[in-house]
Amino acid sequence: MFIPLHDDAPLRVIRFQMMTFGLIALNVAVFLVTGAFPGEAFLASVAQGFGVVPAEFVSEAARAHGANPVPEPVTLLTYMFLHGGWMHLISNLLFLWIFADNVEDAFGHVGFVLFYLLCGMAAGLAHVLLNPTSPVPLVGASGAISGVLAAYFVLYPRARVWVLAFFPLPIRISAVWVLGIWFVIQVLSLFATDPESQAIGWWAHIGGFLTGLVLTWLLKNRLLIRVGE
Repeated sequence: MFIPLHDDAPLRVIRFQMMTFGLIALNVAVFLVTGAFPGEAFLASVAQGFGVVPAEFVSEAARAHGANPVPEPVTLLTYMFLHGGWMHLISNLLFLWIFADNVEDAFGHVGFVLFYLLCGMAAGLAHVLLNPTSPVPLVGASGAISGVLAAYFVLYPRARVWVLAFFPLPIRISAVWVLGIWFVIQVLSLFATDPESQAIGWWAHIGGFLTGLVLTWLLKNRLLIRVGE
């Protein structure tokens, strides 16, 4: 895998990525309440109740034996603000901070939030459809962030991104390669691991990315005119 450090695409319309910053702050705040201090047992119960549990989503019998503080469709929103640990949180929010500002620039503040939430919900549904019997709750912002990466892939393919990969020093490569390789890794990881023991929602990543790709492609001309590309 690789770690993104910085990109060279400037903001052209908005002055500050306030919605990106707001999403990061909200994710951190929720984690502090649910996972950072209360402990793993409490986090597990929150994940079971507010995460996307495919088996409970599709089966009334499974729902009857689970903790259901909110209706299952609502978990398609709540799951993307929960994280399983500090590394899970930090890795997701790093990708969000590097790539989301320019996507927010293109979509506008409100449009970006709607786009983010739609990609996250589609990612959760993809996970349910492809893992309908799984009792393991899906949590994390990565499905929504995958949609953001797809938007960046479409809108800023020539932007240069500094990443840490297989070298001890950062390298600077085109976004189309960074994000294209990222997507290929998701697909290969899906088929290289045992579906019964997958700890990562690869289908959520793929579903979120494809949703973001389609939505951005449909709006591409309007968005590029907005940012003057």
